[in-house]
Amino acid sequence: MTETPRTEIPEMFHTVLIANRGEIACRVIATLRRLGIRSVAVYSGADAGARHVALADVAVRIGPAPAAQSYLSIEAVLDAARATGAQAIHPGYGFLAENAAFAEACEQAGIVFIGPTADAIRTMGDKITAKLAVTERGVPTVPGIARPGLTDAELAAAAPGIGYPLLIKPSAGGGGKGMHVVAEEAELADAIAAARREAAASFGDDALFLERYLTTPRHIEVQILADAHGNVVHLGERECSLQRRH
Repeated sequence: MTETPRTEIPEMFHTVLIANRGEIACRVIATLRRLGIRSVAVYSGADAGARHVALADVAVRIGPAPAAQSYLSIEAVLDAARATGAQAIHPGYGFLAENAAFAEACEQAGIVFIGPTADAIRTMGDKITAKLAVTERGVPTVPGIARPGLTDAELAAAAPGIGYPLLIKPSAGGGGKGMHVVAEEAELADAIAAARREAAASFGDDALFLERYLTTPRHIEVQILADAHGNVVHLGERECSLQRRH
């Protein structure tokens, strides 16, 4: 497999576009300001008066209120980056942050994607692919059904074998969005429909899978960051059992 060449990275960016909204965009803008880097915000028709728009050095409207036509539009985000001279794009979380096609499109446009490579996103950004990858390497996982393209009927057929309560999870994105706990069979069809709608709206991908729901879990993460110069750091443990959604 031929590896896609990385965009040449300057010593310091002069302009970075934040492809997100809300608090995460505000935090990135604040950090850019501390570093003396010009910030570019993007916003939908619903967010013209949002705080991140006011805080940024430059703000560009990228589409109407629906996220699919604004924050999830790869071409609209790249057009805004080109128009403002942004050398790099920070995706925040959600939206395009775990979209391999977006990381590739940035590479092709000569814009640095501040995040993992497209190959890493394909493997670990999609929960179904990630689960299959770690299972192949002998890592224990929660029982369930996880494979690409599962239909509503296939999910429903697998549920009794997994057992209730179970958890419906979107394969894309993160932050607990689109996750639904199902306590009994009568709730399943409506929960699958709701999870698909929420996943499509938040991540542009409605793929779902099922896991047995753990009623008293501890969710501990260690976040690891590596840059293009070979530096690797970890940010210690995070107690994610406290997060708002599951």
